[in-house]
Amino acid sequence: MVGRSQMLNARLRAYLDENALLGAKATSDLTPPEVRVGAVTRLEKYVGELVSMAKVDEIYISGPTSELPVRIYRPQLTQNMPAIVIFHGGGWVAGNIKLFEAQHRLLAQESGCVVIAVNYQKSPEHKFPIPHDDCYFALKWAIQNATKLGLDAERIGVAGDSAGANLAIGVALRARDTSGPKIAFQILIYPTVDHKFDYPSMIENADGYMLTTDAMKWYLKQYLRDEVDQNNPYAIPMRAQNLKNLPPTLIITAQYDPLRDEGEAFAKRLGDDGVKVFFKRYEGMIHGFCVLLGFLPEGKLAYEEIGSRVKEIIAN
Repeated sequence: MVGRSQMLNARLRAYLDENALLGAKATSDLTPPEVRVGAVTRLEKYVGELVSMAKVDEIYISGPTSELPVRIYRPQLTQNMPAIVIFHGGGWVAGNIKLFEAQHRLLAQESGCVVIAVNYQKSPEHKFPIPHDDCYFALKWAIQNATKLGLDAERIGVAGDSAGANLAIGVALRARDTSGPKIAFQILIYPTVDHKFDYPSMIENADGYMLTTDAMKWYLKQYLRDEVDQNNPYAIPMRAQNLKNLPPTLIITAQYDPLRDEGEAFAKRLGDDGVKVFFKRYEGMIHGFCVLLGFLPEGKLAYEEIGSRVKEIIAN
């Protein structure tokens, strides 16, 4: 294992040491079902308390190929609310809306938005474009049903972390390219946007910080069908010819994340193409730090930052 930097957050160092003692296999040595179980085992006791909501609805919506579980978190019971359609992380393979519930509730509280969490279908059983299609459909559903849901159709954004951020960007690109639903903003938390592994952060943070570079190669292999998908911007957003006319974007990265540099390169491309970008790198943090709300104050600080930026965007 590559030695960890002394600049790594002390709480995260203890967390990583504790997980290392469990002797878990490398992701690439596991089956997808084992990866799913491992994600829950590794994270569920660290996600923190669930903040109270005025109302939570659990429903199913009829997606293109499956019924999709959706949870709707309402921080207050008023009409014409802004909303965020969010796609959780997990490498397109693992995770679910229950595991990420603490995050989604906190996002609703800090942003003042209704949060609509979508349990899209997972790879490799459902490879690209199925998860992407699920997420795009969920966005269209939210906007088409805005009045019934008590939402303002002009103030609905998309969000995601890691693979979920990848899905959010793909949805935003597709909406732009096809004159689809208008998206008010996008929130991208340590996004995966490329299929290259020569970024400095992929080398410097290849091992020892929970998400590994080898694991990212494995996850992408589960999600993509072939080389054609590797060049599809809805799957690999860095392949987009341009990023013009995308909505205002907030991007968060972590210092000790293999995905750090591609997320920051994407932020620069957005800015160069005239998109309003808010960007922040969290020093001393690892990929997934926003999930670890139970013991990591920086996770809550990140959601306070997100909430402040969302309020700023929708007020203008």
